[in-house]
Amino acid sequence: MPVAVYVLGLSVFALGTSEFMLSGLLPPIAGDLGVSIPQAGLLISAFAIGMVVGAPLLAVATLRLPRRTTLISLIGLFGIGQGAGALAPTYELLFASRVVSALACAGFWAVGAAVAIAMVRQDQRARAMAVMIGGLSIANVLGVPLGAFLGEHLGWRSAFWAVGAASAVALAGIMVLVPRIPLPAERPTLRRELRIYGDRQVWLSIGITALAAGGVFCTFSYLSPLLTDVAGLDSGWVPWVLVLFGLGALAGTTAGGRYADARLFGVMLWGITASTAFLVALALLAPVAAAAVSLSFLLGFSTFFTAPALNARMFNVAGAAPTLAGATTTAAFNLGNTGGPWLGGTVIDAGHGVAATAWAGAAMTVTAIALGLIALRLDRRTPPRTTRVVASSTTPRPTLAPSATTVPSAAEPTPTAG
Repeated sequence: MPVAVYVLGLSVFALGTSEFMLSGLLPPIAGDLGVSIPQAGLLISAFAIGMVVGAPLLAVATLRLPRRTTLISLIGLFGIGQGAGALAPTYELLFASRVVSALACAGFWAVGAAVAIAMVRQDQRARAMAVMIGGLSIANVLGVPLGAFLGEHLGWRSAFWAVGAASAVALAGIMVLVPRIPLPAERPTLRRELRIYGDRQVWLSIGITALAAGGVFCTFSYLSPLLTDVAGLDSGWVPWVLVLFGLGALAGTTAGGRYADARLFGVMLWGITASTAFLVALALLAPVAAAAVSLSFLLGFSTFFTAPALNARMFNVAGAAPTLAGATTTAAFNLGNTGGPWLGGTVIDAGHGVAATAWAGAAMTVTAIALGLIALRLDRRTPPRTTRVVASSTTPRPTLAPSATTVPSAAEPTPTAG
């Protein structure tokens, strides 16, 4: 695996820490800026919506720009957004900085995923994506708790400065270690890239990804009240259970990346099935503290076990448009991260209790399994379509950094994986 892929994983660590750390900083932010906690919570929603909208928009806007230059520009803009957030004197300016950061984050995910895929062979795609997603897992294990710690002892602005510093390290790594990825000999056009949305397998992949992610985050978003109000744990347990979820996510990403290249549908379907089983068990056993804690780890494992397969599947069915494939996957995950918590909140507001969010999440993951089975059946019946194959086999290979392994470019023919 080229060292440059690990540099992209480091970058994702900074992005993921910024995305999720606000959950532990809302009270001090609300108190400092004179807003309510629900208003401060809108900063989280703003970031998620910015990811959904920004990924495809920036993918289209940067379609003909050099990949490495785009990555440098986006991680630089993201770092500026963190600094602006740390200095923001008002809620409105902090909100604006979160939107800018989200747009840069979305664009980086989309382009970074395409670059990672371009630097490895087709049978290493899931492993490459596992490295990037591993940065997100480590953000949950280390970055988010560290942000909460800094916010408590040095003020919430210090957490933003810390993420800005991590972004600067990532920027230096990209400039030194990420190779130049040449554009195809035939310049990409928006019309040709948009053709991927005529493929029903692309839409199935979007639905599977959004439902699989949303089903888990329908419950995970309300894990704190579930642990304290239903399982009866002291609030001091919550950060440790979140770390446990992150450890499960890291282990799941590693395992999923190892096996998904050879058994893509198996990893995808069995992983989502496991998440469904754990959600049902949580709905039934939430009052038992030991069960709630154990199932939090298992949910982290099963959720991120499927993530490399979900990412690799989108690149396989949308091979003719790798940048839009990365953008579409990013948008799909964030649709789930937005829709799942909304459904969970609706269930709670309807008076069904916090534990009922696990039933709602299980309903979403069951639907994802059904879509996955349809995709598998179509994949076995339908030969690869031209929308899934990059036409030019004469595209120059990227010149890799000395520490990277020379491998075929993703611009070569890409048959559909089964």
